[in-house]
Amino acid sequence: METILFLAHTEGGGTLGKAALEALGAAVELSKSLAAPLIAGVYGADVQAAADSIASCGAHRVVAVQGPEFENARYATDAAAGEALVRASGATIVVTANTSRNARMMAGVAQRVGGWIDSHVSSAVAASGAVEISRWFYRQRIEGSLTRSGRPWILLLDPGAHAAWVGEPGTVQVEAVEVGVPESLKRTTVKGFVTPPADQQTIRPDAALLFVAGAGWTKKQKDGQIHVNDAERLILEFLGNSKASLGSSKSLVDMSGENQAALGFLSHLNQVGQTGSSPRHPKGLSTCCHGEEPHTVGWRFIGERRAINLDSNCGWARGKADVLYVADAFEVMSQVNQLLSES
Repeated sequence: METILFLAHTEGGGTLGKAALEALGAAVELSKSLAAPLIAGVYGADVQAAADSIASCGAHRVVAVQGPEFENARYATDAAAGEALVRASGATIVVTANTSRNARMMAGVAQRVGGWIDSHVSSAVAASGAVEISRWFYRQRIEGSLTRSGRPWILLLDPGAHAAWVGEPGTVQVEAVEVGVPESLKRTTVKGFVTPPADQQTIRPDAALLFVAGAGWTKKQKDGQIHVNDAERLILEFLGNSKASLGSSKSLVDMSGENQAALGFLSHLNQVGQTGSSPRHPKGLSTCCHGEEPHTVGWRFIGERRAINLDSNCGWARGKADVLYVADAFEVMSQVNQLLSES
C-alpha cells in the first residue's frame, strides 16, 4: 500500500506559497484515488502557522523540521530536513512543488533515501492500481507518461499544473523531527535579499496579462528612424498602468550582447519561447514579434492570445493567435496608455 507525503517549505511569515498549495491539491487527489494515507511534511523556521492552514486537508499526520537554521534556502540544511521528513513519514510517494528551493535539493534527498525522482511533473493519477505521472521533456515541448516500481518516488510538480488546495484552517498537532545541524552544514550563509523596487519589477508570475516585446520595437519605423527611447517609455508606462508581466523574444534580448539598440530593462530572464520560459497567464499580448514557432511554443499555457503586427501574413495570423491587430504597435500602445491613464 502506498503512503503519500506532501512535502513543503514555508515562505516568508511562516506560510505556504501558492505552488505548495497546488502540490497539496495533487497529493490530496492522489491519496483519495489510491485510498492511501496522506502525511504532510513541512520545514522552515516556524511551521505551526503553515500546518494549521492545511488542518482540513485530510492528512493523518503532520511531521515537521523547524528552527532558525531552516528559515532560508540552503542546500545542506534543506536536504537534511527533506531526508529526515521522508524517512520519518515512511512515504513511498513524495509530492512537492517544483520551486527553485525544492528543485535544488530534492535530487540529493532521493539519492540519500535510495529513491527515484521526476521533475516537471504535470499530473499524477492512479491507473489500474498503479501511479502514473505525466511530465514535460525538452523545455515543455514533449509530454510523456510513465510509471515506476522503485520507491520512494519523489515527484516535483510544476507550478500552475494543478489547482491549489482550498480548505478551512484549524489547529493540528505537529510531530517534531529532530535534525542535527553541525557547523559543517552552515558554511553557506544568507546575508540578505536584493530585489528591485516594485515599480521596476517586470517579471510578475501572478499577473493577469503577459506583455511580450519583440525585436520590431528597436527597428527602423515608418519615418526611417529608430525610436528606442519612445519604445522604452511606452512599454514601461503600459507595465506600470496594467501591472502586466514582461516577456521578450530571444532576438530582442540577444541584441544587448551584440552592441545593437536594445531595451535597457530587458534581460534573458524575460525571454519566452523554446530557449526561454513557458509562463502561465490568463491572457497574452505580443507586440512587434512575427510569431515564429520557437517563440510561440512558449505561449502554450497562455489562455487568450492577441498580437499586434504590421504584417498580416505573420506567424500569429496562421492560427497562433486568437486575435491579430494589423497595426503600428507604437500608435496602438500610445492610445492604450492614454485610455489606461484616464480610467
